[in-house]
Amino acid sequence: MAEKTRKELASQTCIPCRGGIPPLDAMKVKLMLDVIPGWKKVYGSVDKIAKTYKFKDFKESMEFVNKVAVIAEQEDHHPDILIHWNEVTLTAWTHAINGLFDNDFIVAAKIDELQS
Repeated sequence: MAEKTRKELASQTCIPCRGGIPPLDAMKVKLMLDVIPGWKKVYGSVDKIAKTYKFKDFKESMEFVNKVAVIAEQEDHHPDILIHWNEVTLTAWTHAINGLFDNDFIVAAKIDELQS
C-alpha cells in the first residue's frame, strides 16, 4: 500500500464486510495512514481512525458534512460525525469486525479528495 497515493486509494470502491475476518494488523494500518495525512489512529477497546477538519464557519462545516454524507451513502460505509461550529471530526472503523478494514481508509481518502 505504501506505493499507492491518496488518489489511487480514493478511486477504489468499498466492499461489504460481513465480519468473520480479523481487523487490519498494525503494519497495514500504518501503511494506510501514510497515504491519508492528517488521519490518526484512535486507540481504545476498538481501533479507529479520526480526523478533524476546520472551516470558516458553521455553514461551511455543514456543507462539508453533506458532501461526506453523499460519499458515505455511495460507499455504504458511514463514519461518525461530530460537528462543533467550524470543526468537523470524522471517526471511522468497521463495526462488523470491531476494528479497521480497507473500507475505512477508502472512505477517508474519498473525503480528503473533497478538500483538493
